[in-house]
Amino acid sequence: MLESAKDAAAYILPLNINGLRGRMLRAPASAKKYQRREILLVYGHHAMLERWWSLVQNLEKYGNVTMPDMPGFGGMDSFAKIGKKPTIDAHADYLASFIRLRYRRKRLTIYAVSYGFIVVTRMLQRYPELASKVEMLVSAVGFMNADDLTFKPFKRKLYGRIARLLATRPVAFFIRYFFLNRLALTYLYTKLPSSKRRMVEVTPEQFKASMDFEVTLWQANDVRTHWLTTSEFLRFDNTRAHVPLQVMHVVSKHDFYIDNVSVEQHMRQVFSGYEQFASKSKAHVPSVIADKAAMSVLLPPALRRRLIQRKNKV
Repeated sequence: MLESAKDAAAYILPLNINGLRGRMLRAPASAKKYQRREILLVYGHHAMLERWWSLVQNLEKYGNVTMPDMPGFGGMDSFAKIGKKPTIDAHADYLASFIRLRYRRKRLTIYAVSYGFIVVTRMLQRYPELASKVEMLVSAVGFMNADDLTFKPFKRKLYGRIARLLATRPVAFFIRYFFLNRLALTYLYTKLPSSKRRMVEVTPEQFKASMDFEVTLWQANDVRTHWLTTSEFLRFDNTRAHVPLQVMHVVSKHDFYIDNVSVEQHMRQVFSGYEQFASKSKAHVPSVIADKAAMSVLLPPALRRRLIQRKNKV
């Protein structure tokens, strides 16, 4: 575990919701003037609380930050425990339940990363009454439609079929107990193009630390949940229902996976307003070992000013 991520342990609490057990992280605002603001951080795919601790360290300057596990991610029970499939709709329903329980009489700022923004958007579309609780909505490299991905349609279909195969019970079992180890993962991260992109500008020492954390990360996530959700976001569409909120969207100009022009068009189609902020990330998101300074690119200066301005209006 990364030394910086170990600091997160003091803020992690048990979570028991809808028959599923996991964890959530609750970090109080570092500035007194922001102690009444609530920020819900929804992490993305292939995640756990410790992986996003350095983002929490940036966000806590502007409010109390709560980050719950998502079913099947971060070591939380998967939906299989309660006889449900791990779909975008199921994750959206879970998140709606969490918000109702945690923020009964409170408004909140939602900051959602990548796949997390897919879930948040679907939640707001399925439960439009929750939009009135949201004072500010932030997307960090989120997207709206499978067409926003840079993969060609043929590759998307191919990858989707492969993902569904990997999600079958026997194959998922084999992956979990024979491939999610340091030797196998190191080989894959040095050979597969998509994996090597995650390691852009990484030194040999950083690569070793990254692989140590990646093993922990992969083993903390349910294999079937990972691949079933992958297959779904390769064909999903969140552009069919309006959301009466402005979205503040953080883009990475060096994103290998997302077509930023397409995302903007779809967000303008769905949301009442759109404002874009450019991060200096060299990839889709910073490395799994990114510290507070490195992760700060996901809160560009202009977005930080919006967070301050919005607080002054509340």
